[in-house]
Amino acid sequence: MTEKKNTRTSQAKSAELLVAMTGKASSAKAAEGDKPVFAYIESLPEPQKSIAKRVDALAAKALPDLKRSVKWGMAYYGVPDGLCFSSGAFVGHLKLMFIRGNELEPEPPVTPSGMGKTTRGVELTAMDELDEKQVLSWMAQAARKPFVTAAMKKKQTS
Repeated sequence: MTEKKNTRTSQAKSAELLVAMTGKASSAKAAEGDKPVFAYIESLPEPQKSIAKRVDALAAKALPDLKRSVKWGMAYYGVPDGLCFSSGAFVGHLKLMFIRGNELEPEPPVTPSGMGKTTRGVELTAMDELDEKQVLSWMAQAARKPFVTAAMKKKQTS
C-alpha cells in the first residue's frame, strides 16, 4: 500500500508541471500568505524545487514587507502596494517572470506568452543559471514599481 501511495504521489507531482505556458503552471490552489507558497515550493520536483527555494530566499532579501501568494498555479511575490514577480515551475525549467519587466534595467531576456505584454523574465533549468546579483537587482527594481490589480486598488480605497 505504501509503495502504491508513493508512486501515486510522484505521478501527481509530475503531472502538475506543464511543458509550456498555458496561463497556469500547476494545479496549486490560489491562496495568500507564506504557508501556501512554501507548500507549493515543497511540492515541486528537482531541480525546480531548489531553484524555487533560492528565488524565494532572494525575494525575502530584496523586498521590503514581502507579500507571498499562490495565483494561477505559481508563487507570486509582492509588496503591500502590489505584485512584483512570479516563480512558476514547468517540466524542465522554472520561470521567474517580472510583471513590469519591460521597465527593468537591463530588460530580462524572455518574453513569455500568455502573461501580458509587459512581462519579462528568465527560464532556469539549473541552479548555476541563476545570476543572483542580477535577479536581486531586478527584484529591487520591481518592488519600487509594483503592479496593482483592480482588486488591490479596491482594497486600498476601502
